Amino acid sequence: MFNNSFSITVSDQSSDEHADKKLRARVRRKSKKFGFRGKTEFTRQVVRQVLKWWPFLLFLSAAALLIFEVSRIYGKSTSPPPPQTAQAQKKPDHPHFEKKEQGNLNRLDPTTRVVGGVRERCLKLLAPEELERLVFPQQRVSNSPIKKVVYITETDKTYGEGNFTKSQHGLDGTRFNLFTGYQTLDQRDQSFKVNKTATVHCGFYSEKGGFKISEEDELYMHECEVVVSTCAFGGGDDLYQPIGMSEQSLHKVCYVAFWDEITLAAQEAQGQKVGENHFIGKWRIIVVKDLPFRDQRLNGKIPKMLAHRLFPNSRYSIWVDSKSQFRRDPLGVLEALLWRSKSVLAISEHGARSSVYDEAKAVVKKNKATPEEVEVQLTQYRKDALPEDKRFNGKKALAEASIIVREHMTTTNLFMCLWFNEVVRFTSRDQLSFPYVLWRFKALKDINLFPVCTRKDLVNSMGHVRKAKLLTS
Repeated sequence: MFNNSFSITVSDQSSDEHADKKLRARVRRKSKKFGFRGKTEFTRQVVRQVLKWWPFLLFLSAAALLIFEVSRIYGKSTSPPPPQTAQAQKKPDHPHFEKKEQGNLNRLDPTTRVVGGVRERCLKLLAPEELERLVFPQQRVSNSPIKKVVYITETDKTYGEGNFTKSQHGLDGTRFNLFTGYQTLDQRDQSFKVNKTATVHCGFYSEKGGFKISEEDELYMHECEVVVSTCAFGGGDDLYQPIGMSEQSLHKVCYVAFWDEITLAAQEAQGQKVGENHFIGKWRIIVVKDLPFRDQRLNGKIPKMLAHRLFPNSRYSIWVDSKSQFRRDPLGVLEALLWRSKSVLAISEHGARSSVYDEAKAVVKKNKATPEEVEVQLTQYRKDALPEDKRFNGKKALAEASIIVREHMTTTNLFMCLWFNEVVRFTSRDQLSFPYVLWRFKALKDINLFPVCTRKDLVNSMGHVRKAKLLTS
C-alpha cells in the first residue's frame, strides 16, 4: 500500500524575512506619508503668520535699510582723510590764497535739457566750419527814439553840483563821489524819460574821480571791436583762461581782465606773472589804480556795466563774472543770443526767484546787504509804484546777471548807465535794481533773458575763491 503523504519543508527564517519585508514596506510608507503632512502643515503656519504680520515685517525691513544707509553715509563723512604727503600738507606762501577744487575747469561738454521728450542742447551754436566763416552783420539804423546820449561831467555847469573833493565823498560811507557825480532824485527821474537826446550820469564824472588806466592800455582798449571782459579787485578771484573759441575769434576778439594792485600781487604770489606784452595767456591784463569805492563789489560794477565807456569803439561786449570760465566761441555767442533773435541785450535770468521783493528777502537772509539799506531801496521802489509782478512785457523780471551780452548802441548804453546809478544809490546787489530799470525804462524792448541752462553752457562755474579786501584809504 502506497503512502500518499509527502513532506513540505517550512523555513522559519524565510517566513520571518518575508514578514519583515512587508512590515518595513508598510513602515516606510507610513513614515513618508507622515512627513509630507508635517511639511504641509508647517508651510501653512508660516503663510498664516506672514499674512498676519506683513505690515510689521515691511516696516521693520524699511527701518533696517534706513539705519544702514545713515550709518554708511555718516561713516563716510566722519572717516579720517587719507594721509597726505609733506608736499601736499605744505601751506601756500600767500596768506590769502585758498586752493579750490577745480573739477569744472576746462570742461567743454555741452549742457542739455529735455524739450517735448527730446534731449537738446541749451545753447545752439553754429557748426565750427560756419563759425569760421561768420561775419558781422551790417550796423543797423536804430529805430529807437533816443538818438544821442550825453554823459554829465563836472565841467557841465548846467546842473550846478558844486566843487566836491574825493576825501569828502569817496571813502566816508557815502556812495556818490567824484567818479559818479552827485545825482539828485530829480535828475534820477529825468534820466528815465525818453528823449531824442538823453543826458545822464554814467561814471567818469571828474578827472579826480579815480579808476585810472594807463595811456598804453587805453590805446589798446580803443582798438577793440568785440570784447570779452572780466575783473577781480581786492585779490578776490583767480583768472581762468577762456576756451572753446574759433581761430577767427582769436584774431577779432579782445579778452580783457581788469585787476587792481592787490589782485596783481596775489596772482603773482601764485605764479601768475604778467608778460612784458601785458598778457597772461589770452587775457590782456589792465591794472586799474585809484579805485573810487571802498566796496570792491561796487568797483566791479564799473567794467561790468560801463563797457561802452571803457571801450568807446566796440560794437559788442560780453561780460563774464570772475567766478566763471568762459568756454564758448564769442562770435558764436553773439550770433546765437543777439543776431539770431534780433536782440540788443542778452542777460542770464535768475534761476531761483522772479520777484524783486522776494529777492530782497533772500539778500537780507544771506547777509548780502543790511536790512536797513534794502528797506531804503524797496521804499523808494514802492513809492515809484514798482509792481510786484514776476514778469514784465512777458519776460522774467529778475536777472542773475553773471553774463551780459550786448550791442553797444544808444538804448543799451543808456540802460546800463541807469542801472549803474541805481546800484550806486542803493545796494551793490544789482539783481535788486535790474527789474526796476527794466520796468521803468520803456525804450529797451529787444532783450533776451536766456534760461539758466544756457548760462551753464556758456561757462564753467568755479565759485569765488576768496573774499576781496576792502579799500582802507
